[in-house]
Amino acid sequence: MEEELKCPVCGSLFREPIILPCSHNVCLPCARTIAVQTPESEQHLPPLLHSRGPAPPAAAAAPGATAGSAACLDSECAAGGGGDHADKLSLHSETDSGYGSYTPSLKSPNGVRVLPLVPAPPGAAAAPRGAGPASSSLTCPQCHRSASLDQRGLRGFQRNRLLEAIVQRYQQGRAAAAAKCQLCDRSPPEPAAVLCEQCEVLYCAACQLRCHPARGPFAKHRLAPPPAHPDAPGGGGDGGGGKGAGGGRKLPTCAEHDLENYSMYCVSCRSPVCYQCLEEGKHSKHDVKALGAMWKQHKAQLSQALNGVSDKAKEAKEFLVQLKNLLQQIQENGLDYEACLVAQCDALVDALTRQKAKLLTKVTKEREHKLKVVWDQINHCTLKLRQSTGLMEYCLEVIKENDPSGFLQISDALIKRVQVSQEQWVKGALEPKVSAEFDLTLDSEPLLQSIHQLDFIQMKLPPVPLLQLEKCCTRNNSVTLAWRMPPLSHNPVEGYILELDDGDGGQFRVRISFSIYLCFFEVYVGKETLCTIDGLHFNSTYNARVKAFNSSGVGPYSKTVILQTSDVAWFTFDPSSAHRDIVLSNDNQTATCNSYDDRVVLGTAAFSKGVHYWELHVDRYDNHPDPAFGIARINVVKDMMLGKDDKAWAMYVDNNRSWFMHCNSHTNRTEGGVSKGATVGVLLDLNKHNLTFYINGQQQGPPAFENIEGVFMPALSLNRNVQVTLHTGLEVPQSVKQSKLPNN
Repeated sequence: MEEELKCPVCGSLFREPIILPCSHNVCLPCARTIAVQTPESEQHLPPLLHSRGPAPPAAAAAPGATAGSAACLDSECAAGGGGDHADKLSLHSETDSGYGSYTPSLKSPNGVRVLPLVPAPPGAAAAPRGAGPASSSLTCPQCHRSASLDQRGLRGFQRNRLLEAIVQRYQQGRAAAAAKCQLCDRSPPEPAAVLCEQCEVLYCAACQLRCHPARGPFAKHRLAPPPAHPDAPGGGGDGGGGKGAGGGRKLPTCAEHDLENYSMYCVSCRSPVCYQCLEEGKHSKHDVKALGAMWKQHKAQLSQALNGVSDKAKEAKEFLVQLKNLLQQIQENGLDYEACLVAQCDALVDALTRQKAKLLTKVTKEREHKLKVVWDQINHCTLKLRQSTGLMEYCLEVIKENDPSGFLQISDALIKRVQVSQEQWVKGALEPKVSAEFDLTLDSEPLLQSIHQLDFIQMKLPPVPLLQLEKCCTRNNSVTLAWRMPPLSHNPVEGYILELDDGDGGQFRVRISFSIYLCFFEVYVGKETLCTIDGLHFNSTYNARVKAFNSSGVGPYSKTVILQTSDVAWFTFDPSSAHRDIVLSNDNQTATCNSYDDRVVLGTAAFSKGVHYWELHVDRYDNHPDPAFGIARINVVKDMMLGKDDKAWAMYVDNNRSWFMHCNSHTNRTEGGVSKGATVGVLLDLNKHNLTFYINGQQQGPPAFENIEGVFMPALSLNRNVQVTLHTGLEVPQSVKQSKLPNN
């Protein structure tokens, strides 16, 4: 947790931490150090308040501060008139939000990028009374965002009292535990005399002379007195504003109104506010809620987020145990392979002895590679676990605090950090990258003259592919299948073979040796692991499987997946195959025409099996045209009425009667036409190989055409006097079933 309590600028524990607008924390003295003067050309702020008293002597600039920042502090003290105003810097940003981009040109010794200073013009006199100091900019040392302040300067930042209390408690606990020499062999250890700030180790006088002499690389180390016991005078930290655990803590007051305590929480500004802020301040029209309620709500959110990180940390610990067991298995398996290899090589002739060393080297390299991968994974996981554990401990300490406003100051940022920490344990992060098994097989049966070519067999048949059922799906009359290779599979794969049966419900099943086998057909061969097969039968069940192959051969089949295509057909008019005079709208479900001549448009579905029904609603019918409805093959002629060639079967109709037409032959004239609002139904029964038409639910004569076989697409021909809308995905209506003639 100590890393959470260190300032990113000075690297020490926080002293008077303040919260920047980006939710990061920084020591108040460090904030004064990294605050630098903004170039004069960028100053757009109004003059500051007049000074109210004589200027005290300028304090020395903090380590790492530039001359410009020291000068800025001097002028600030002159304007502010006292130590309480030593940080009233006027900060400037490029946007009204408090954040701004900048072009860093300098870098201070502490690693924080700062804006370049603009030198004062030659002969410039000191700023007159009432003129404010040059505006300054403060850059966050972690996210490098620059922040703007109002006239209060750094005092405009809220002080992180919660973090301050945790730091003080941490210092007290560390001082109590580290009061003795850490290297003494005596029991009990001698009292510590010095603390090495670089080694972070306490030494007694004897151990210092023995283990930490003031020469060599230790000569530059800084030795400090040991930290005082919390009960000793002056002990207990740097007075960060907190009292003992039992002494209570003074209620925080509003930064705007010193006499008012925080009582509400502004949801818009995400900060605690007092009653007077709501009455007369900028929060008067904001959404506010009770401080206690928001405190409990944010605590619950943080606790809930911590549960996820805790679970991941538990999994990480278990994973580390698994990795350490994996190390042992790799060691044991490596030794087993070496022993087997030695036994085989010793049985061969002298020529095999020279080859033995090479093979041993390969096994050793394989083992070292696996060990290195596992150690790297252990180190990486340990680092992540330490970071998550530190964050957890820090968050738990924050939750223990009873300061609602202080908690709410940092709760949003902590919740986000916890969520980000949880997201870093991505799927697969807790899986070994290598297997304990060695993919090395020694073939000891070759003839003696082949001994010099003896080597491990690296190539094996690929393993069984795993079907990803969550990605396998059907849509209309197409199916999509997805698969992957199992994890830790190192055998190369050159491609896959996807097989599918014909979906005919047993027609291709053959009985061999009293077992039933499905007859599969190869529908895809390639390297992709996702494949979509179109043009299947509707309302059919298909069995699919996949296998992988490489130069050694074809691997075993995957499990068989069963896919069911849609019971009914959903389709629209096809703009790619329609005549250029056809106009489609309503997501290609409504069709009309720009020409007075008949033009043909097809549907997007193709049928070769089953019973299919769709309807066309007549939206507009002017001047008694003759639209034609039916089916056609893909190569039908599209610039004349449907049914005039041998590629279409249609019923054309006017306002009084209808005719069937195929190959320009007119048959079965039937009374009953169409008008605006009429509905034409088309029933294609490929099980009985016939086609039937309906107008407003009434069958138009006997089945129009019989002995129809092949692949057909819904079709329509019309001119500019007609507009129709297509309706699909329909079951055969009961009225249509009842109106069918007995011989159907």
